[in-house]
Amino acid sequence: MSSRSSAVGFRMILAVGSLAAMVFQLFAVHIPKGYSVFNFFTYFTNLSNILISVVFIISALRLLNVRRAPTPTDSAFRGAAVVYIAFVGLVFNTLLRDADLSDIDPVVNVILHFALPIAGVVDWLLWPPMNRLRGRVILWWMIFPAVYAVFSIVRGAFTGIYPYPFFNPDAVGGYGAVTLYCLTMVAGFLLLAFAVRAAGNWRHSAHEAKRSATNAAQ
Repeated sequence: MSSRSSAVGFRMILAVGSLAAMVFQLFAVHIPKGYSVFNFFTYFTNLSNILISVVFIISALRLLNVRRAPTPTDSAFRGAAVVYIAFVGLVFNTLLRDADLSDIDPVVNVILHFALPIAGVVDWLLWPPMNRLRGRVILWWMIFPAVYAVFSIVRGAFTGIYPYPFFNPDAVGGYGAVTLYCLTMVAGFLLLAFAVRAAGNWRHSAHEAKRSATNAAQ
């Protein structure tokens, strides 16, 4: 099996698995227990899994179309999806490891919080971006999580509904603690974004060097 075929199969299987897990959680668990559909889509975990699944599907389809090479924008969006899903795995296994998960199916939990974060990073390393990522891409990657955090805190202040306990001042000891959590996550997110960009550019350079050597030997 070629590397292209492996990438297509890997991405399609993971994307279908992630989307199927979310559909099951929504219709078999979330809605029957009377939870809001809108609230389901306010979880960063779900949004990030949707994004990485869409990126997987689109990139797989583009691999099948050999005449359509990825643009720098394509690589930037793919990198963003990797950062977000990796962040999900890191936050869940640090800040949320002791959270009550009674309302999430165990298999769904493994897929969304463990399998997809690992898969996103593995895919990024095995099949690196076809374009080098500039430093300013990190600032673009920060926009979505920043908007998400502000939305979650402001909405929670009016509705009392928070997707995660660290956004809730009543759960962590006030807005000072919420600010500290957010600053810690920003720092972690920046480190992760720099790491993903560096790894992508490193693997891209290695891939280009290998391709050049192969062409020179022919």
